[in-house]
Amino acid sequence: MRTISEGPVALSARALGPDLARGCMLLFIALANSHYFLTGTSAGTSAGASVRGGFPVDVSALDSAVTWVVATFVDGRAFPLFGFLFGYGVAHIVRRQTASGAAPREVRRLLWRRGAVLVAVGVVDAMLFFVGDILAMYGVLLLVGAWAVRWSDRWLLVVAGLLFVLTALPSADSSSVSTDPPDVAMLPPDLATQLAERPAAVALIALLGPIGFACPYLLGLWAGRRRVLEQPERYRGLLSAVAAVGITVAVLGAQPVALMLAGATAVPSADVLELIGPLHDAAGVLGGLGYAALIVLLARPLEGLVEGRRGRLIDALAATGQRSMTCYLLQSVVWAVVFTPYLLDLAGTLTVTGTALLAVATWVASVALADLLARRDRRGPFEVLVRRVTYR
Repeated sequence: MRTISEGPVALSARALGPDLARGCMLLFIALANSHYFLTGTSAGTSAGASVRGGFPVDVSALDSAVTWVVATFVDGRAFPLFGFLFGYGVAHIVRRQTASGAAPREVRRLLWRRGAVLVAVGVVDAMLFFVGDILAMYGVLLLVGAWAVRWSDRWLLVVAGLLFVLTALPSADSSSVSTDPPDVAMLPPDLATQLAERPAAVALIALLGPIGFACPYLLGLWAGRRRVLEQPERYRGLLSAVAAVGITVAVLGAQPVALMLAGATAVPSADVLELIGPLHDAAGVLGGLGYAALIVLLARPLEGLVEGRRGRLIDALAATGQRSMTCYLLQSVVWAVVFTPYLLDLAGTLTVTGTALLAVATWVASVALADLLARRDRRGPFEVLVRRVTYR
């Protein structure tokens, strides 16, 4: 069999639904990441916590309401969606390469090159800007998960199911109920401390993070083989069910944690926290799938329209999804400038509401940038980098 490397898909040939989902969910990524920088200013609970689940305690009524919204609809919901879309994209690459006549070994090497460049960019981002970067984690997931592209459908679903159950098991490690404030690796007092403290944190996130995202990644591989998001008319029943069930379960499953974080209910015992934290996280996996299905269904009437006839906002959001890596890294730069102690040092000043507004403003700026690049018919710089390394 020949070893041919088919190049990337032209922007004009990409399906609208997945790109629209990526563009919209980058807002959720911004909201989910930014509040974890907040340090809190009061003793808060009887245990002396100043933050819980990444939110300051003892805040205003407005901040409590914003906390509830973010904890219910955002935290633990956006990242599984990106894991799913990541797997979906990998399946798309494998399908195109296989159709072009590429040997399985060449396809695997192509995926490894893609994984390697994600690790490299992610490590640089984590060391210099945002220590919680997920690109290196996705790169590691692909380096290992490249073998999964040859699994049968049954194995993909069985392993994904087992990993989902693992996510839902009682645990004290859920970040949704953690009282750990931002550590020195996240908010370093100076550059020397930053470069000294971050390698261990970066390695931990990159090596352990893929465990939590393997489930949606495998489901994305399964869905990508069937082109579920690209053929919404064919899979309308499945997409409707996933949207309805996934989002409903995500909202209901978030309430024990969301109401507690908002101060509407008391903080329960440690044993209960070990139950509701993983419940929040597991429900979020279903919520991420539900969001993807809902956005694709909403985009269906626009799928056949060419750019310029779908509306300015839709085109801009799709352009953002097409340049999601560049837009994501733009967020990292903003977080570094705003929160790092030796720069603006606003981690102890901004409120939950103020941080949410900052996240929205950052996302809007990234949408504007992506729209500008699209109008100039240019890919994002980091998308160009990944494609050049991947396809050589």
